[in-house]
Amino acid sequence: MIREIVRDPFFLCRKSEPATKQDRAVMQDLLDTIRANADHCVGMAANMIGVRKTILVAQIGDTYQLMVNPKIVDHSAQCYEAEEGCLSLAGQRKTNRYAVIVVEYLDRNFKHRRQTFRDFTAQIIQHEMDHFEGILI
Repeated sequence: MIREIVRDPFFLCRKSEPATKQDRAVMQDLLDTIRANADHCVGMAANMIGVRKTILVAQIGDTYQLMVNPKIVDHSAQCYEAEEGCLSLAGQRKTNRYAVIVVEYLDRNFKHRRQTFRDFTAQIIQHEMDHFEGILI
């Protein structure tokens, strides 16, 4: 189901909770919602659709990758300054991002995964994971 994008900073500033198998419908809603916004959105966290769970979806190439309870377990020493926008907020903001991150997460079937991401893909994931902590960029 396509959900409305939350734009309330008070809601978005609240921390998210770990997701469980009972949150499978949220995963599908995230996928449906990002596809509906594909012309101007490359990543989405669950709180952006009103659910404070640690679930994100990121566009990687031509596909969407869903991550449940992701954690950055390693990262490069190299950072760079980026200017980012967010579907939930107006305008662009500067932030610093790691060039390379290693993420452990559960996939949509709740299988454990560990994957390395670089450059813009790493940036997308870091942005969405900031949402879990209530950090607005």
